[in-house]
Amino acid sequence: MPDKNTRTLDLLIHLCDDLAWGRPADADALFALTRSGSSTPALERLAEAFGMMIVKVETREFQRAELLEKVEQLEQELEKSRARLHEENRHVVETLQREYNVRRIIGHCPAMKQVVAQALAIARRPINTLILGPSGTGKEIFAKTIHYHSPRRDAPFVAVNCTAIPDSLFESEMFGIEKGVATGVSARRGLVEEASGGTLFLDELADMSLPNQAKLLRVLEEREVLRVGSARPVPVDIKIIAATNVDLKQAVAQGRFRQDLYYRLNVAELTLPPLHERGDDILLLARHLLAQHARNMDREPLTLAPATRQCLLAYDWPGNVRELGNEMERAAALTVDSVVRPSDLSPKLLAALARSGGIGVPGAAIPAAEPALPASFNLEEAERLLVQRALEACQGNKSRAAELLGITREGLRKKLLRLDRNPSAPDREDA
Repeated sequence: MPDKNTRTLDLLIHLCDDLAWGRPADADALFALTRSGSSTPALERLAEAFGMMIVKVETREFQRAELLEKVEQLEQELEKSRARLHEENRHVVETLQREYNVRRIIGHCPAMKQVVAQALAIARRPINTLILGPSGTGKEIFAKTIHYHSPRRDAPFVAVNCTAIPDSLFESEMFGIEKGVATGVSARRGLVEEASGGTLFLDELADMSLPNQAKLLRVLEEREVLRVGSARPVPVDIKIIAATNVDLKQAVAQGRFRQDLYYRLNVAELTLPPLHERGDDILLLARHLLAQHARNMDREPLTLAPATRQCLLAYDWPGNVRELGNEMERAAALTVDSVVRPSDLSPKLLAALARSGGIGVPGAAIPAAEPALPASFNLEEAERLLVQRALEACQGNKSRAAELLGITREGLRKKLLRLDRNPSAPDREDA
């Protein structure tokens, strides 16, 4: 019959076996073995060591269970975040598709109708496109319109300002870089790779240096990029839309732009007309932009006085739609009542109206000898000249001149007082 020590040793071996196979250990039996006199001192110490081991194992099991629970919770949260991000991305894409819907492009003139039709035709084909036109005509808007009407609409639209990338960073920014190329550098994808599957928009293309033009041409021809510090090329699938206000044909002739890159990009060409050639589109855009800025400033809707509309049509808009937007933002901020009058506009617009000879009034003759525009003028001088033109156009009739200027007759009287003219001169209509 086995003695007490043998039974104790067998119990410890059994407990060890339980621990090895992950079975629950009999902690009460083990605790009983640690009591003084239950066995030899050596076996008591061994039992106590087993007890400490069981405590540590149970602690680790508890920690592992907690960790697994946290991991499961994080996975659930990650899945919710992934679903939320997918929904937000879908919402963003849908918003952008609505924002850049071709029907939202404002313009009824023949030139704009032709440009819109061309843009829709280009969008349906996976061809590189060159958008030409003066600064401020909306080249990026048309680039996004083409993208969001194309089969690539759900893929990225990546815009690159070629002027903003220094030559020393061109390759790493455009093509990416591998980890460890320099101290503290992490691996990252370039803009070309980011746009893969979608559209890469190259704004201010003509500002790209000749060496960088050669690097871009290689990417377009090989349809792959090589990250800085890597020997393994990465295939890319991109549609290029490039924009510039420079005459690229002339730049090619002067050696400032590569001819092969020009032909590679100019598969389709879209030329946007300057604003001053778009006629009444100026007023359509002005009303739209004025309403937009008024909403942004929590103002009631604003309207354009007749004379204000004439000011907008008389100006040549060298900054095009961008400049018109700035002017309407200024008017929305500074106009006191609900009507934008000529005095609410920049002096340059009043001067343009004065140079054009005022506005035509049916049946009214503009005097042959017109006051000359001052070589140096400010708002008050331009306003004085505009009032003078209006009175001359209306043959001294203050009521008609006030209507022409978009103000009341009393407003004209006060303006004449401020401009040191004779407000009490008889109205020729009453004479």
